[in-house]
Amino acid sequence: MGYDAFLLLSFGGPEGPEDVLPFLENVTRGRGIPPERLAEVAGHYRRFGGVSPINQQCRDLIAAVRPALADAGVDLPIYWGNRNWHPMLADTVARMRDDGVRHALAFVTSAFGSYSACRQYLDDIAAARRAVGPGAPVISKIRHFHDHPGYVRPHADALRDALAKVTAAADGPVRIAFTAHSIPTAMAATAGPTGRRYEAQLRETASLVAGDLPWDLVWQSRSGSPHTPWLEPDINDHLVALADAGAAGVVVSPIGFVSDHLEVIWDLDTEAAATAAKLGLAYARAATPGTDPRFVTMIVDLVRERLEPGSPRAALGSVPTWDECPLGCCPAPRRP
Repeated sequence: MGYDAFLLLSFGGPEGPEDVLPFLENVTRGRGIPPERLAEVAGHYRRFGGVSPINQQCRDLIAAVRPALADAGVDLPIYWGNRNWHPMLADTVARMRDDGVRHALAFVTSAFGSYSACRQYLDDIAAARRAVGPGAPVISKIRHFHDHPGYVRPHADALRDALAKVTAAADGPVRIAFTAHSIPTAMAATAGPTGRRYEAQLRETASLVAGDLPWDLVWQSRSGSPHTPWLEPDINDHLVALADAGAAGVVVSPIGFVSDHLEVIWDLDTEAAATAAKLGLAYARAATPGTDPRFVTMIVDLVRERLEPGSPRAALGSVPTWDECPLGCCPAPRRP
């Protein structure tokens, strides 16, 4: 069976104040998050009018990908579905079925392998297909792309732009901190067929983006029970350590993210920036790929990989990626 549609699959986000709590309830369902934590995170969204940038960023990406696919001779209708907010994935899958789609390729807006970044999206696809029932199209997820030139090079250029700004402003040593979403250490240990693939892929991306510059990998956006161990250090704790060690400035590059959505804007542009200012550190946050033409071309490349079996893969690193997840790969975390 060939492919007859392209699906952009993303996290989703609220698009108005009335959406915020229902969206957060979707995100945290079954995780035992205290109501006071939900209220705190809701406040982050309301600081920005209750609107997450991520849905508009998905629209912008679709607008860039559509002509790029056409220019490459790839004739696939484009659909968009989200995990946690409208357009919900099950609704999109139902529309695909009604349109006669039989086998779609899904591009997920996450470059890395772990339960929340990969396996959970596969579970979402399976649940949406069950909800739609007979005639639901088969949906195949495109591979990880942590070391694809179209992901690495936009991050690298953005890092150097930010580094130039901080170096000009800092009176002393400047450090580079790469960030990604923290996950529970137990989840990190089971990420990928051989474990710890999430961290390995991120470290390879950091090395490729930094080149010969020294760097640290730190974490952001922790959530969940305070009693569960998560990957550390947090970016704010790391900034304190840098200041204590005599750094004068820091560039933060969110290599774990494809666009400037709320976790980037709040955790880095708001909280981490405030921490740096309090510590007297010159600070800049590097941009994410967004709709950079190289990133858009990468998506087309990944589609063509699947349309043309045996075609060479564009990869700058050596940490493996894979098309099909083996049974038991990145299992769901055990809930208390």
